[in-house]
Amino acid sequence: MTEKTIPLTPEGRDKLLKELEELRSRRKLIAERIHHAQELGTSQTDAEYEDAKQEQGMVEGRILEIEDILRRAVIIDESKVQAAGRVVVGSRVEVEQDGQVRVFRIVGAPEADPAAGKISNESPVGRALLGHAPGDVVEVNVPKGVIKLKILKVE
Repeated sequence: MTEKTIPLTPEGRDKLLKELEELRSRRKLIAERIHHAQELGTSQTDAEYEDAKQEQGMVEGRILEIEDILRRAVIIDESKVQAAGRVVVGSRVEVEQDGQVRVFRIVGAPEADPAAGKISNESPVGRALLGHAPGDVVEVNVPKGVIKLKILKVE
């Protein structure tokens, strides 16, 4: 079975690497808290121990998730994005919807942040835009129905 690759921008990769470094540092501090709580063995430290163990589980889970994403990542060559002329992962896309202009950056799912204008290539809007060029009008099925987006610019 072939694992699915994950497209990442260089910026997205760097952000994940930074988060991974921070989590690994936090992991050491949590291990020290657990060890300290085990040594004391009081009812107060029992609660601290349980809190630390729970935090440890969350941190370990996120570390594994980031390591998996980075292992499967395909870093987007931004020079090829510019040359594509069509919407690809990594593109900055300017669209018009009902007279309003919006700008999106199409990114891989791990770095999607709709509030910051970064939408996943796997989202309904992202999937609909992929492969299209300026001047194209795409229809997107969204929970509220169908919307039409006219692509104004692709960078």
